[in-house]
Amino acid sequence: MKGAMLIFLISVACLFASVQCKNRDPLRDLLKGHMNKRSETYAVVEEASTDYSPVYMAPQDGLKEADKIMGLPGQPQVSFLQYSGYVTVDPTAGRALFYWLTEAEDPSTKPLVLWLSGAPGCSSIGYGAMTELGPFRVNADGKTLWYNDKAWNTVANVLFLESPAGVGFSYSDTASDYVTGDTKTAADSYTFLVNWLERFPEYKTRDFYIAGESYAGHYVPQLAQLILKTNKMPNQTVINLKGIAIGNAYIDYLDVLRGSIDFYWSHALISDESRDEIVKYCNFSSPILSDQCKQVLEQTYGESGNIYTFDIYAPLCGSNSTLPSPSTFDPCSDDYVFAYLNTPEVQQALHVNITGALPGPWTSCSDLIDWTDSPYSVLPVIKELMANGINVWIYSGDTNGVVAVTTTTRYSMAKLGAPIKTPWYPWYYQGEVGGYAVGYENVTFITIRGSGHFLPSYQPGRAITFFSSFLEGKLPPSS
Repeated sequence: MKGAMLIFLISVACLFASVQCKNRDPLRDLLKGHMNKRSETYAVVEEASTDYSPVYMAPQDGLKEADKIMGLPGQPQVSFLQYSGYVTVDPTAGRALFYWLTEAEDPSTKPLVLWLSGAPGCSSIGYGAMTELGPFRVNADGKTLWYNDKAWNTVANVLFLESPAGVGFSYSDTASDYVTGDTKTAADSYTFLVNWLERFPEYKTRDFYIAGESYAGHYVPQLAQLILKTNKMPNQTVINLKGIAIGNAYIDYLDVLRGSIDFYWSHALISDESRDEIVKYCNFSSPILSDQCKQVLEQTYGESGNIYTFDIYAPLCGSNSTLPSPSTFDPCSDDYVFAYLNTPEVQQALHVNITGALPGPWTSCSDLIDWTDSPYSVLPVIKELMANGINVWIYSGDTNGVVAVTTTTRYSMAKLGAPIKTPWYPWYYQGEVGGYAVGYENVTFITIRGSGHFLPSYQPGRAITFFSSFLEGKLPPSS
């Protein structure tokens, strides 16, 4: 793949080493499309429309029990319940979204958290559930699982959703549904949610949070905005939304351009000369970049060499470096997950593809999706959520070259214009600095030290510490 932003711009949750995603980079494709638009202004997400259409609702009687997972192949014994299956969001089109719920051991006392992976077009099961914050990770044999004692379902009931249709195990019987974008994804995720709550009515009044990473910097605030809007409509399910958390979040196109370049230069991954040329020829106050700017970016491509940009200091999968221990991140994890989720016995246990109707193997990032709707910025949506009392947390791993920390600290956070209430300070985990935090009015920024893009994979202890603080509505510990 060629293009001016190959080395700088954010990527998908497709690992470079992944056999099924090696040539697939949806977010770079999307940003490349943004860069090449000539006539479009710097569009942002507008306030939620006042138009209202009734949401599709279907009877859910008996479906919860049918979705119970009796045990996954190679799974260690656990004392919490799991459910997975499909929720239809459009019966006419035959469109259905796949979910996996990992409950807490004491589910009635814990909130509900919806997790969305980004890209766009990558799987919340393959990444969020089985690589990052879920209770299980796949061993190198691709057949057995090991237990993650820092899983987020130790402090919450976690609901993983593969969205939109065409991602992971989610599907549609109508091919045109795979031409999609932000608006349709938010609408379908909302329809999924209200129907899922009918299937699991015990969660209807529970405190509810949405979390996600990367391109979920669009998904999460847009879904939250839709929930706030629809909560005001008559005869509609009221969802008790309390907060959102977005990690390494793509929320503003121009900030990603500038922030990525600054990160690569400040970490000695590109030359001074190239950076000077970029500063000279690239005007990042406009999304329409000059041909000279694109040429300079293209020339800079390759200076950093073959590194794992999701964690700039990590070894590549298949390199001669010693792989990390099971307590840290194995860059070959994507390959293990691919093998595991394409095992017929695993799919049967998850209640998917029983009839073999899916068009091909499960993949961590979809090659079916044609993304047509992606505004340049969702900062106005985040401001709207802040104004409505929603607890907003934005967090970053500081060794991540994909939506780098500079993107959110130096640029997007400043654009939110919120005054500082608690100045920058180090927070701690087990006697070590876990990262840094700034408490703004109605928004919190957190860094996780020594962490790449798939943040809970690299620093599971630090990740669960900051996430617990988020649910409690307080900043991480300062000592």
